[in-house]
Amino acid sequence: MTYNEFRLEAERLFELNKVADLPSADKIERLYELTRIMLEVNEHMNLTAITDCSQIILKHYIDSLSVSRYIPEGAEIIDVGCGAGFPCLPLAICREDIKITALDSTAKRIAYVQQTADKLGLSGLSSVAARAEAYGNDAKHRESYDMAVARAVADMPVLCELCLPLVKVGGCFAAMKAAKGEEEFARATNAIKKCGGANERIIRADLTNDGIEFEKRCLIITEKVASTPKNYPRNFAQISKKPL
Repeated sequence: MTYNEFRLEAERLFELNKVADLPSADKIERLYELTRIMLEVNEHMNLTAITDCSQIILKHYIDSLSVSRYIPEGAEIIDVGCGAGFPCLPLAICREDIKITALDSTAKRIAYVQQTADKLGLSGLSSVAARAEAYGNDAKHRESYDMAVARAVADMPVLCELCLPLVKVGGCFAAMKAAKGEEEFARATNAIKKCGGANERIIRADLTNDGIEFEKRCLIITEKVASTPKNYPRNFAQISKKPL
């Protein structure tokens, strides 16, 4: 797909999907360059099963940017389990006012995310290879972020224990979920409360391609109202074996 074709398709899809604002022309150009880099690296490294440009715009970029409206200006956020760079890379492109820490336990993917950010000139993004539960128990990082985001990482009760300890009191945690998000939320009320969260809200962020396809999405946004007890997060074996 040429740049002009990509731009026109981006304009069409963002217009159809009101969950995210259309980026400016220079940001669309950066998203196009991100697509080129990702698909090139994807030939020898498993980054994404989605290789059609229209699908990338819809299911990676618009989906990632659906959380942007709920990120305060100038916020410092952490993307927990960033994988191939979603939502952190599209957010870093489109929200130059924020600082983003991309966190993932896979060093190879973190290296890709940082190298890609450097190629795109995204000075507001820094990458860390570490496990979320270890990072959340590190005094330098614990309760130090205005917001944590996580997309397609783990079941909601597990995510709450991994993410809420990283958020400062007064901040929030946004879980980006698909069709079963509301079911997951119903199982997570105890984990939210135990980790200092409250005042949860579910925001629909469904994706469409003009009747060709429809996919359910939602954002589960939880406020951090109290400090997380020191015994959370536990080690991952405990978290996964016996979620809160």
